[in-house]
Amino acid sequence: MSDAPRRGPVLIELDAPAAAPRPGPASGPRDDTPNPADAPPIDAADPHLPRPRTMEMVTRLVGRPPSRLTRFFVNSGVALFTFLLSIAALNFINDLLTRYPVLGWIGVALFALFTLAALGMAWREYRAWARFARIDAIQRQAGAALTGDSMDQARAVTDGLLALYRDRPELQWPRKRLADNRGDVFDARTLLTMAETELLAQLDQQARREIEAAARTVAAATALIPMALADVAAALAANLRMIRRMAEIYGGRAGAVGGWRLARTVITHLVATGAVAAGDDLIETVAGGGILSKVSRRFGEGVVNGALTARVGIAAMEVCRPLPFIAQPRPKVGNLVTRGLRGLFGSDERG
Repeated sequence: MSDAPRRGPVLIELDAPAAAPRPGPASGPRDDTPNPADAPPIDAADPHLPRPRTMEMVTRLVGRPPSRLTRFFVNSGVALFTFLLSIAALNFINDLLTRYPVLGWIGVALFALFTLAALGMAWREYRAWARFARIDAIQRQAGAALTGDSMDQARAVTDGLLALYRDRPELQWPRKRLADNRGDVFDARTLLTMAETELLAQLDQQARREIEAAARTVAAATALIPMALADVAAALAANLRMIRRMAEIYGGRAGAVGGWRLARTVITHLVATGAVAAGDDLIETVAGGGILSKVSRRFGEGVVNGALTARVGIAAMEVCRPLPFIAQPRPKVGNLVTRGLRGLFGSDERG
C-alpha cells in the first residue's frame, strides 16, 4: 500500500467575493479586459434614420381635434355668414323683381335650384354616414358573434353582408355561393370565415392596390418635390383619396365633409391602436430608409413616409372593413411598400 497522505474535504464557496473596485487611470496598472457594462445598448436608435416629417405634418393636420372654442367659433361664423348671404340674396332678388321682373324670376329660379342642390348634398352626406353606421354595426355584431360563438348573430352578420353588397355586380357570384352554402355550416367562426373568403377577399386585393398606389405617390412626392409644404399637400391629398377609396371599396360612400371626418376617425384609430410606433412589420422598411438616406436624404424620407402611408391605409381597412381579419392575412407594411416601390420603377407584377 502507498503511504501517500489522504486528501481532506474540498470547500467550494457558493457566494463569489465582492469585486474589488476598478483602479482608476492613475491608481495602478490599467486593466485592458473588456467589460460588458461598457458595451453600447443594442436597442439604441440610429440617429441617422430619416424622420418622416411629411407624414408627421399630415397626421398632425388631420388627427388634431379642434377645441370647443374653435368649434364654437367656426360654427357661429358659418351660421352668421350663411344668414347674411341669404339676406343679401333675398334683398337683391326683391329689388330685381321690382325693377326687372323677368330677371327677378330668373334669380328666384336659380336660388331655388341652389337650395335644392344644397339639400341634395346634405342628403348624400346623411346617407353616407348611415352606410358607415351600418358597417360599424356589422363590425360590432361580428365581434360579438366571434366572442360568444353565437350562430344567430353570425347569421345576422351574413344577412347584413349580403344586403350590403347586393348592388355590387362583381360580387354577384360570391354572394350566390355564400347564400347557397351557408345553410351547411353550424359554427359561427366557420360561417364568418366563409363570408370573409367569399365577399371580402376580392375587395382586400383592391384595397391593397390602393394602399400601394398611395404609398408610391407619397414616396415619390417626398423624394422629388423640393418646395416646402408642397410635399405635405401632395401627401395629404394622396392619403385623403386613399381613405375615400377604402370606404368606396368596402361599401361606404364618403362625401366632402364625410371624407374628412372619416380621415380623422382613421387617424384616431391609428393612434389608439399604437400603430404609429414602428412595429415588427415596419422595422425592415425603416432600416431600408436609413440605408437609402446615406445615398439621398429625400429618398430615404420618402421610403419612411410611404411606410407610414401604408400604416394609415391598413388602419383605414380596419375601420371600413365590415369583418375583422379572420382567415385572410392582415396586410403588412413591408410588403405593401415593396410592391409600391416596384410599381414606381415600372416592375410591379400582379399575381
